[in-house]
Amino acid sequence: MRHRLSGRKLGRTTAHREMLLRNLATSLIEKERVRTTVAKAKELRPFVEKLITMGKTGTLAARRRALAVLMKEDAVTRLFETVAPRFSERAGGYTRIVKLSPRKGDGAEMAVIELVGSEFKAKEKKKKDKEKGKKPAKA
Repeated sequence: MRHRLSGRKLGRTTAHREMLLRNLATSLIEKERVRTTVAKAKELRPFVEKLITMGKTGTLAARRRALAVLMKEDAVTRLFETVAPRFSERAGGYTRIVKLSPRKGDGAEMAVIELVGSEFKAKEKKKKDKEKGKKPAKA
């Protein structure tokens, strides 16, 4: 029985699950948005929020603890220098989960987990100049 046991197993062993969360957290901090399944996103949220709170303290000990969790030194630097200061006035709720349409292959529920404040900005399509786009008319 699973009385009072929190968290999802995600169909993986403990070591595999921990590495999955570490990799997802590293990618989220580097890219500020990750597309994954809803279950993984819901497991990743508290994991990343604890890292960001750790980054807000800014101590050397916190940096070393973050380095033990995250996979890349660049991600730790980004966490402490850009991500955590951005949330200095915010007391939690650093991430957002947006559900997407199911995955085509197996129908798994998909979601985007992103850091608050890094909303998607659509790239503007380049408009072709009408003069350059038209072919000269034959006379």
